[in-house]
Amino acid sequence: MTTTLAGVITSPVQMEDRKALGLKAGDTVKVHQKIVDKGKTRIQIFEGLVLARKHGDEAGATFTVRKVSSGIGVEKIYPLYSPLIEQIEIVKRAKVRRAKLYYIREKVAREIKRQMRRMTLVSMTTESETDANARIEAEAKAIADATAAAEAAALAAVTPAEAPVVEEVKTEEAA
Repeated sequence: MTTTLAGVITSPVQMEDRKALGLKAGDTVKVHQKIVDKGKTRIQIFEGLVLARKHGDEAGATFTVRKVSSGIGVEKIYPLYSPLIEQIEIVKRAKVRRAKLYYIREKVAREIKRQMRRMTLVSMTTESETDANARIEAEAKAIADATAAAEAAALAAVTPAEAPVVEEVKTEEAA
């Protein structure tokens, strides 16, 4: 006794399209995932490197995607035929010699440690607005004092022959 279901869709996912995608380790992909928040559905895009593909093309096939977000490595394992995945885009393909790229985790950590060794400590401080204003006023006063001293030195350096003659005339008034 066999029954045929004509016109009935058993899965909302196009399984043949996902099989034909040819997703493999080393690909950079964008996974468009449906997220349900308080009754609303939105699409969230997760872009990263495919580290592994497991279980071939069977119903339980999965793939692992890794990205670095704000200096922290984030990995997600997606079922290949999940109805929550709206779309999978292959952004870039890379030629790799491994089926599983788990060594990328340690490689990134080593590179970060190497960069940290090269960094030098920098002394950084913050100053309040009143401190900044006081510093600016002190600098302006120092500049004004320096210009006044330079003018006084220039006047003192003038020779007496070049100096203007000022005659004082005293008049005596009869009282």
